Amino acid sequence: MLWLIGTPLIAYLAILLFMFAFQRQLLYFPDRAHPLLAGLPQLGVREVTLRTEDGLALLAWYLPPGEGRPAIAYLHGNGGNIAYRADRLMRLARDGYGVLMVEYRGYGGNPGSPSEAGLVADGVAALDYLRRQGLPGERLVLYGESLGSAVAVHLAAAQPTAALILESPFTSIAAVAQHHYPFVPARRLVWDRFDALAEIGRVTAPVLFLQGGRDAVVPIQFGRALFDAAAAPKERWFAPDAGHEDLFRFGAFDAVSDFIERYVR
Repeated sequence: MLWLIGTPLIAYLAILLFMFAFQRQLLYFPDRAHPLLAGLPQLGVREVTLRTEDGLALLAWYLPPGEGRPAIAYLHGNGGNIAYRADRLMRLARDGYGVLMVEYRGYGGNPGSPSEAGLVADGVAALDYLRRQGLPGERLVLYGESLGSAVAVHLAAAQPTAALILESPFTSIAAVAQHHYPFVPARRLVWDRFDALAEIGRVTAPVLFLQGGRDAVVPIQFGRALFDAAAAPKERWFAPDAGHEDLFRFGAFDAVSDFIERYVR
């Protein structure tokens, strides 16, 4: 009879051990290939190097802003690399915005391995780069997509920016992990917690929340809870039929442009 109890228990413990040991492989899905600019140089986009405080030299893409226009530091999600967001860059360029497409460590041919502390350091390096281009905080917009939304919240809570845009945001990775893996104590196992809920109250810049009603990766209750906790001026754009990665197909970038035009001078 003991084996009837012991075998499932051993299997369960093996699952826990696997999830704990390989959790970063379950969280980060980088395309490590060098992203190709293709036709983007025709728009003025060029490759630049971001230098992090821990000594890494990271590839990024930069499009300088038009005269008097703001610049957007774009922090992408946990999959692919910046080349997957080329269409988004082109859409933002159409409105004259500058765009710094931040490529993380371990992504897009960059050295290093992704982690919460590492991605935050990469974001800090991006803002430092934009300031060296002569762009003050009142002309800097932080845009965080999915996992990048937590990095953007952290940066906006720590230093002044003109506006913060959060696409498919969440309260914390620990909370989302617990939702997707209710059969294990996922909340306690997570190393990289990306706890945006703990920091959103310290953000003073206006915040735009972008969410899809059919988001199965980050269900809407997580973004709604983060929205409720925000103390800064805030707006919420919601597309009932959108999922996790297709918000721009439902007009999200029109909402982004409208928000920036109203809040960033």
